[in-house]
Amino acid sequence: MTSNAKTVNEYIKGLPADRRAAISAVRKVVLDNLPRGYEECMSYGIIGYVIPHSIYPAGYHCDPKVPMPYAGLASQKNHMALYVMSVYGDNDTEKWFRKTWATTGKKLDMGKCCIRFKKLEDIPLDVIGKLIGRVSVKDWIAVAEQARADRDKRAAKRKSK
Repeated sequence: MTSNAKTVNEYIKGLPADRRAAISAVRKVVLDNLPRGYEECMSYGIIGYVIPHSIYPAGYHCDPKVPMPYAGLASQKNHMALYVMSVYGDNDTEKWFRKTWATTGKKLDMGKCCIRFKKLEDIPLDVIGKLIGRVSVKDWIAVAEQARADRDKRAAKRKSK
């Protein structure tokens, strides 16, 4: 569920107490491990972690007015979620993440980049911290630009047929 909150603190304040505590704990782990250059903000109605335009003026390829997303944290209707784009956009990171999570004995409930949890105890915070800290701004820009170039090549190839 997206929020109309203008600030991260306003977003967190608007959550029920149990979710406020869980989201706050995950947020702390994210902030403690977030590589230099990423910024926390409200993005798409959730807490976002982005590469600001001051570092990457091109912004998000879907909407260049929006800073390039790296991660997001949200309270949804039936769960809470941590969205980590590098799990979706980088095969090596996804393989590492799935393998590392498996060693924790916790069940992974995940979409393409969405790690869903109903309570804080469902997720290994140490693994989340390592995941967030794994990809520098420079490396995430390189992954995103390569993905965009690959997409453009596929589109050009389809047009030429």
